[in-house]
Amino acid sequence: MLTVTKDLILPATVTGSWPRPRWFDMSMWGKPIDTCLMDTRYRERFGDAMTVVIGDEERAGLDLVTHGDLHCDDDMAGRSWHHYPLQRWTGLEGDYLQSDETRSPWLRYPPGTLLNEIYTGWRWPRVVGKVEHRPLDYAKIWRMAQARASRPVRFGTCCTQVMGLFLDLYTDHYSDHRQVIWDMAEAMNKELRALRDAGCKCIQIEEPTLHFWANTYGPDSDEVKFMVDAFNREVEGLDDVELWIHTCWGNPNMQRVIENDSYQASFELYLHALKGDVWTVEMTDRDFRDIELFGPLKGRLPKKVCVGVVSHRSLQVDRPEDVAARARRALEHIAPEQLILSSDCGFGRQGCNRDIAFFKAAAIAQGANIVRAELGLPTSHVPAADPALQTDIVPARPDR
Repeated sequence: MLTVTKDLILPATVTGSWPRPRWFDMSMWGKPIDTCLMDTRYRERFGDAMTVVIGDEERAGLDLVTHGDLHCDDDMAGRSWHHYPLQRWTGLEGDYLQSDETRSPWLRYPPGTLLNEIYTGWRWPRVVGKVEHRPLDYAKIWRMAQARASRPVRFGTCCTQVMGLFLDLYTDHYSDHRQVIWDMAEAMNKELRALRDAGCKCIQIEEPTLHFWANTYGPDSDEVKFMVDAFNREVEGLDDVELWIHTCWGNPNMQRVIENDSYQASFELYLHALKGDVWTVEMTDRDFRDIELFGPLKGRLPKKVCVGVVSHRSLQVDRPEDVAARARRALEHIAPEQLILSSDCGFGRQGCNRDIAFFKAAAIAQGANIVRAELGLPTSHVPAADPALQTDIVPARPDR
């Protein structure tokens, strides 16, 4: 159900993760957040970092903000994105290299490449028993974020369909990975319901990977049908929150992980088969490939579409005029009432810094304002672009 964006036209946001302040150099490494918050140094740095990140996003002029995924550890290539739940649920133990037997066919790269370094170097827990829910404290993390924000905080989490792809089975409890993924979907559903009950009105489920699976096995394959069912089980009972489905083509250390990056095979799945209210798509880094797929349904899409109008892979900061041009291109195929402007993916998976993330976010907000003005819509205040608020004011003439 649309809640936070119901009455917003062309709102500006970012995907989720945000570069940490340099002084926030502590991680939880699998410990409960309550345990970590007993350490006064961690409590202060975690809370202050969240204040800084949300302040950055609001100063950039975003209409919806995130908490920057600050609960994720500062680890290799953003591994904690999937590991935060895996380190805390029952039935999962250890930190091991993934066996060749369970490696995904689309995540194999030659030695001497960054992606090979990442995917052969990441450690994973092994499945040693039934996977069951233990609290991830998403509700607490969201409360801490929303208390620091004047705008709605969208809370994001990695979905269980992608987490289950990397796990080796060391138990007789499961005969295949589908059973593991299903139990993880049920565990995540408990966590998301608790998050909803805490008052969170907007939840983002990240990377169901149906576009990967549909391109590899076909949209009508049993593998894809199962993943659709598992995703819908994961979000069951969340009809009273605004549910976002984030998709991109990879972001470990800012890298694309697959070359066949077309949404065509998974288009109907994301629009119609998956439960949800907003579908986010990577567009800028792909030169808006597949944007025309939305055209035949312009004005009557079953979900809002959040289009990436800045790339998370480039360190070149986009100009507001560039963002406006990309928004206009999206508007050729998507009605303004159903369009949201964002980044292709998050900025915090190693490789980007806060200044670049901040000014990319500010470009999204300013670009949105340019197009809103062209459409006769109200614009939003962007503090970062207010000349009266810039850090240094250039004097009209030199001091004498």
